[in-house]
Amino acid sequence: MTRPFNFCAGPAVLPEAVLERAAQEMLDWHGTGMSFMEMSHRSSEVVATVEAAEASLRRLLGISDEYAVLFAQGGASSQFAAVPLNLGGGGKPFSYVNTGQWSAKAMAEAKRYGEVLEVAAACKELPRAIPEQDAWLSADDSAYLHFTPNETIDGIEFHWMPESKAPIVADMSSTLLSRPLAVDDFDVIYAGAQKNIGPAGLVILIVRRELYGRAHSSCPSMMNWEVTDKAGSMLNTPPTYSIYLAGLVFEWLEAQGGLAAMAERNRKKATSLYAAIDGSEFYGNPVAVADRSWMNVPFTLADAELDKVFLSKADAAGLLNLKGHRSVGGMRASIYNAIPQAAVDALIEFMQDFEREHA
Repeated sequence: MTRPFNFCAGPAVLPEAVLERAAQEMLDWHGTGMSFMEMSHRSSEVVATVEAAEASLRRLLGISDEYAVLFAQGGASSQFAAVPLNLGGGGKPFSYVNTGQWSAKAMAEAKRYGEVLEVAAACKELPRAIPEQDAWLSADDSAYLHFTPNETIDGIEFHWMPESKAPIVADMSSTLLSRPLAVDDFDVIYAGAQKNIGPAGLVILIVRRELYGRAHSSCPSMMNWEVTDKAGSMLNTPPTYSIYLAGLVFEWLEAQGGLAAMAERNRKKATSLYAAIDGSEFYGNPVAVADRSWMNVPFTLADAELDKVFLSKADAAGLLNLKGHRSVGGMRASIYNAIPQAAVDALIEFMQDFEREHA
């Protein structure tokens, strides 16, 4: 079977090698006669697999013992509430940088638990851009500063690190593992798995342990990072199969040469696609060049009436899930780790052919 190229923003494409291995192990995991998803999460085999996944992630990102690595349920959206609940016990305001749909959703949820301060926002005029930090309000006296390094829907990305005396929290759902990362620059990182990590439903957390003790008294045990850490991510039955698949992805990344190698691949993919867009009068990108995402590339056609034709022909050509989010419109190509350069090349060729036909 020839697999199409899947540009879905999430749940996203997984490495074929990982899917093939999971298929081989589906009915009989390592000679146990059981599927991994059928095994007790308290069994030595599952515990060892979870520990191996954590060790692999720590190697990839260089995570020190100062940080907990947690495997939780509910996806990144559950952390929109968990962040203020775990860090808001002192009554200080919660500071947010609003760069798009996901940071706005995080802000809206945080307002349930305390005062929210919008310290900065991306401009709404085109091209959209992130303001320089000297134009921000100060977050130094806040419980934390939250930002979204990459906005999956809007295609806006930070290519620099904000500074603050407050703990820095980042929703890295779309970018974690796409390149090397200085974990020590952050205090809390969380990421939904369904972009570069694994199946939907799992969220990865990297939490500086010295932040424990700041939780609000109403924080549920199931959302409390310290409680989850002490239980080894097994306070209840965790999403074992999702963790298993994430572990296979971590192994695959290490075999590819690690995150430095992935960064080179991802840079090349993004550069070639943006070059095709910028070199055309038929296609456009709504984001300032300095703030463009490596992972999620929105683009528009000169004539929006052609959008449905473009998508129909793209599907027929095996280029799937290119429709932009309903709030943005146009197209969006999500080019995560598992998307090969060949997929981007095929998309560029299709775009050029479509332009010649319809311009």
